Amino acid sequence: MKEYDVIIVGSGPAGYTAGIYATRFNMKTLLIGKESGGQVSESYRIENYPGLSMTNGMDLVTKFKEHAESLGVKTIEFLEVTEVKKTENGFNVKTDEATYFGRTLIFATGAKKRKLGLLNEDRFRGKGVSYCATCDGAFFIDKIVGVIGGGDSAVASALLLSEYAKKVYLIYRRKKDKMRAMPVWIERAENNEKVEMIFESVPKELKGEEKLESVVFDQNGKNIEIKLDGLFIEIGTVPESELAKKLGVSVNEKGYIKVNEDMSTDVPGIFAAGDVTTGSNMLAQIVTACAEGAIAAESAYKYLKKEEYHENL
Repeated sequence: MKEYDVIIVGSGPAGYTAGIYATRFNMKTLLIGKESGGQVSESYRIENYPGLSMTNGMDLVTKFKEHAESLGVKTIEFLEVTEVKKTENGFNVKTDEATYFGRTLIFATGAKKRKLGLLNEDRFRGKGVSYCATCDGAFFIDKIVGVIGGGDSAVASALLLSEYAKKVYLIYRRKKDKMRAMPVWIERAENNEKVEMIFESVPKELKGEEKLESVVFDQNGKNIEIKLDGLFIEIGTVPESELAKKLGVSVNEKGYIKVNEDMSTDVPGIFAAGDVTTGSNMLAQIVTACAEGAIAAESAYKYLKKEEYHENL
């Protein structure tokens, strides 16, 4: 079994940054991620990462990975961690291919897209229903599509889809003044002739035979039906914290890992960073995920130095 000072679970901005800082602390580091970049890889336009006036998710993630690997981080992508067990002096991290030992552990597992929870949602996934405009937008050239949500990701998705579709409905369950997207995104959507914004509308039913054909909404107590070729769902995320919970790590009522200022959890030797933590409730951005990853790596290093000090007493 290969041994590491720290094993990072997750290959998004938090995970890669943790890896970069861990190797600079001369820690033998392994990073395991079930997908490259996580949610960031789906971002078609990023305009608020310092030093880069504009980039896209895949380009930024590629730079993160190249930087981490150049410093000596061992990366294993597209492989899921299936189990983590606490041992006397660390953690056994199991995948389908092998088991690794880490003296410390950093969870940077991020979050997954939240579903509507409607009948036919899973049946129509890939047949009109999507959770990634960057991935699937090109399939809807000259089609009519809808985006559900009122945050940055929803508005950005609507703008991206307007480059392909002939009509984009941006549908939000609350009033316009309750939208969570940044004003600059909302202004761009309002000025886009292909985008029509519909408020106070909640999806009730997905209709179609072999694929999605229309969506029924409740708009202020009245049913409205809109014919759509595609529906993109951007209504928030659910933290990927199951592995941590099985180890006894505390989470809040929404499932986010509770962390201290140093990104430590209430289980010694386990740290967390990025969208899977309670810190993301304040501001879930790439730059904050990176910051948490750096802090987690330093805290893991200090933890190991403290343990070595006690062992030498």
